[in-house]
Amino acid sequence: MLRPSKILWKTALATLVTLAGATHGLAPFVHAQDKPANPLAKVPNQWAHVELKGGYPEGASMPGLFGAASETMSTIMGRLEQAGNDQNLGGIVLRINSPSLGWAKVNEFRTAISAVREKGKKVYAVLDDANTQGYMLASACDQIIMPESGSVMMLGLRAEVTFYKNLFDLVGVKADMMQVGEYKGAAEPYARTEMSPAFREEMEAVIGDYYDQIVDTVAKDRKLPREKVIEIIDNGPHTAKAARELGLIDKLAYEDEVKELVKRQPGGDKLATKYGKKKIDTDFSGFGGMVKMMNLMMGVEPKKAKGKDPVIAIVHVTGVIMPGKSAADMFGGEMVGSDSIIEAIQKADGDSQVKAIVLRVDSPGGSALASDLMWRSIKQCNKPIVASMGDTAASGGYYVSMGCDAIFAEPGTLTGSIGVVGGKIALGGLYNKVGITTSVISRGKNSGAMSELAPFSDTERAAMQKLMADIYDQFTAKAAESRKMPQAELEKLARGRVYTGQQALKLKLIDKLGTLDDAVAHAKQLAGLKAEDKVDRMMLPKAANPFESLLGPIDLDEARAPVPSATAEALGAALRQISPQLAKDAGALSVMQLLNTERRLTVLPFRITVE
Repeated sequence: MLRPSKILWKTALATLVTLAGATHGLAPFVHAQDKPANPLAKVPNQWAHVELKGGYPEGASMPGLFGAASETMSTIMGRLEQAGNDQNLGGIVLRINSPSLGWAKVNEFRTAISAVREKGKKVYAVLDDANTQGYMLASACDQIIMPESGSVMMLGLRAEVTFYKNLFDLVGVKADMMQVGEYKGAAEPYARTEMSPAFREEMEAVIGDYYDQIVDTVAKDRKLPREKVIEIIDNGPHTAKAARELGLIDKLAYEDEVKELVKRQPGGDKLATKYGKKKIDTDFSGFGGMVKMMNLMMGVEPKKAKGKDPVIAIVHVTGVIMPGKSAADMFGGEMVGSDSIIEAIQKADGDSQVKAIVLRVDSPGGSALASDLMWRSIKQCNKPIVASMGDTAASGGYYVSMGCDAIFAEPGTLTGSIGVVGGKIALGGLYNKVGITTSVISRGKNSGAMSELAPFSDTERAAMQKLMADIYDQFTAKAAESRKMPQAELEKLARGRVYTGQQALKLKLIDKLGTLDDAVAHAKQLAGLKAEDKVDRMMLPKAANPFESLLGPIDLDEARAPVPSATAEALGAALRQISPQLAKDAGALSVMQLLNTERRLTVLPFRITVE
């Protein structure tokens, strides 16, 4: 049964937006033209087989106890770079197996594929089925190969925003929310039954820009007229045979037939499976093995000889922003703690071998306080520091980025959302329905502002609104200083509005479009290094060790401690088995966890995930 893939846009509170079929394609993608191999180059003796699957998290990761952990973005990019530089390789068979990637990561992969092709190597994309996301990766390759039973599910974009006000009314829950900025729609799914005009205007602009990027990219890669691509999308889905006739794929072939195709190429007689993957030492026998296991459990890495090359530190800000240490939320999602990031920045700043820092941001924001603390640490850094925006760097994610010396974003990065939202979910009506009663004794006119029992009183609401307005003024003032424009001019671009990276560049909210590698190159330049100088990369913060993965950070403040990571991941996995859609909806409850401790949020109105 054919089922189109979806992109789900979720509000940080509960908005669910499904972008059906078309999942990530960007117009300004680099696409290398076929270049002849250097006739003096070494004759290749093999091809590489590289499979793309899973989500490829950013940042450092510890190896698993009994085998390799999931590949990170850094490790898979290293494998592709290795393939490009390997003179023994004639090309790559790229097996695209429904990877779950955001817009920025698709651009990173496409750029990496183009870099391999620029070295004179062929790249053959092999897919069983292709959603838009997978197809955008494949279209960067020399050949797209699919079995005749496959299909191309490139269907366009569709936004579905789910509203919960009627449900809350039924169960007696009151979402008492406030916002600064008419486009800051994070609260709308709880307080309304449909989109406000401002929210709809914002979504129309973002969806329209993404759609144009998809169409333009396919048209360029496949050398098709733009109007033809639109027609193909409107008439989708397509069988593999129809897709070939339309010019979307090049060959119909099964996996074993692909091997025969490769054999006709130089070095194609040998196909190196799992090319570039590091082997994990899992021999824990004897006393030495026991010591090795204990070190692994405690996160003690084997000592390595310190290199002589200068170092660029990559500090990963990944997940919802909260005060304290980084951890997992109640459903296994990432929560980035301000203490963890500040510690990482200070470590890099104090290391004499580190010449510059790149802040890799993939965050929808979160706590206004934690975002500001991280921003302050970045501003105090003595070394050059460059922001590299990933899939999402909005609201609090933009806040921390604007403390850097320069901001790079991917064309499809979701950014901006300079605004503030706050409030609470009042449960008193629900308690009454189930027979729970509460007696209250209070002193102070606004003593109930943090209570979960009742909505804000008039004076509490006025006080909270003033507090949020002050935070918004701080946000826009610092953004204006960062972007070197008058605050009044910056404020017109703020108001909670979300932009793609491509739009943000035109509005001067970022400095350049580029990948993580581009940001690293700029950081080298700011540090006074030459472009050809070799540098090592230091990944920060360090990955949690297996003990922390099971039990959570042991030094977390008990009042804020989240569900332990292993338990959270188990909950998430169980929900995904029952219903992937239900798991995504339940993930929105993590914002209620935010509201328990933070009444003022700089958080994106929606997120992007992939089914």
